Amino acid sequence: MEKLFNSSLGIKLNKDQIVKAINDFINDKPERKYKIIIGSDSLKRPDNKADFVTAIVVHRVGNGGKYFWRHLEMTKIHTLRDRIIQEVLLSLETGKEMLETLHQSGAKNFDFEIHVDVGEKGPTKSLIQEVTGIIRANNFEFKIKPNSYGASKVADRHV
Repeated sequence: MEKLFNSSLGIKLNKDQIVKAINDFINDKPERKYKIIIGSDSLKRPDNKADFVTAIVVHRVGNGGKYFWRHLEMTKIHTLRDRIIQEVLLSLETGKEMLETLHQSGAKNFDFEIHVDVGEKGPTKSLIQEVTGIIRANNFEFKIKPNSYGASKVADRHV
C-alpha cells in the first residue's frame, strides 16, 4: 500500500507528487536557500497505542515554506524511549525515501535535516546520544529541541 501524505490543503499526495510540489516550490525562487526537513512526533494513548505524525517540511529560509504530513497508529508502545525511537525510525525511513526520490528528480539547491523531538530539558534528555547516534549512523544532519521545529512544531500540530 502506498504511503500518502496530506498537504496543508487536505489533499492526499504520494511521494512523487510531493517531490513535484517541492521542486515547483524551489524552482519558483531558485536564488533562495532551502531546507528540506523530516520530523516526527507522537502521543501515547491510555491503551498502549500511540499516534505518530511524520512531517516533510520545505523551508524557504527567511521566507516561509510548505509541509506535508502523515498520521500512523501503532500498538504496543509502552515507554517514552520506545516512542522516541519509533519517531526517529519513521523520520529516517521517510528521509531516505524522499532524498532518493528528490535526487532522481534532479532536485538540488537544498539542505536536508532530520528533526528530533528530544532536548536538554525534560524526560527525553537521556535519549539524546542514542537517537542522534542512530541518525548520524544513517549519514543525516539533525536538530534537537529547541531547533527541531519540524518535529516539535509542525508534526506536533497534527498529532
